[in-house]
Amino acid sequence: MGKPADNRARDHAYSSFTTKLLAHDIEPGQIVSQRELMELTGMPLGAIREMIPRLEADGLIETVPRRGLKVLSIDLDLVRDAFQLRHIIEGEAIAVFCARATDADITAIAAAHRDIRDRAKDGVTPALLEQAQRMDWAFHDQVVDAMGNRIISDIHRVNAIKIRLIRNSSTRMLPELAVPVLAEHLDVIDALTARDAPRAVAAMHAHIDSAKRRALAL
Repeated sequence: MGKPADNRARDHAYSSFTTKLLAHDIEPGQIVSQRELMELTGMPLGAIREMIPRLEADGLIETVPRRGLKVLSIDLDLVRDAFQLRHIIEGEAIAVFCARATDADITAIAAAHRDIRDRAKDGVTPALLEQAQRMDWAFHDQVVDAMGNRIISDIHRVNAIKIRLIRNSSTRMLPELAVPVLAEHLDVIDALTARDAPRAVAAMHAHIDSAKRRALAL
């Protein structure tokens, strides 16, 4: 069993790898060696070796005999699988959130979304776009985490990495998407406000389907 310090080094290496992957310092489909991963992440070989089984389990890399480590490739199967998983997880999560979230929580979420949406209608600045993107990701994380299921939350976060890789612009919300994406969120939030779980699930599924269509357009 690994020591706590070893686990921290492994987790740091994993975090560094995923950050580099989302920044496209490591490209989908790229073959890398352990030595290259050391240079990219700035972590020692021991941490890299500890990290590799976790990356393999998460489907972010695979070992190719006599070649090295292959970063996951972006293809139609990945798009189908990643968005199908979102349907399953977030559909269930929003129904649970509708039942468990406090009125104060829902009111705060709604107010924050409407504030940014209204400001975005007057023009999307880089700072506002960054704020909208952070709120987008945070909303989905909050809904899933509210289930109180660590396994599902971990799966959700790995899948979110894959979703962002499917199209490069998914790592940054495009200016022209800010208002439509926030409007889709508000359809979900309006259903939450009404405590209408079936409508919330339908709105969440519609939002995910819209995101899938945007991804396939690239």
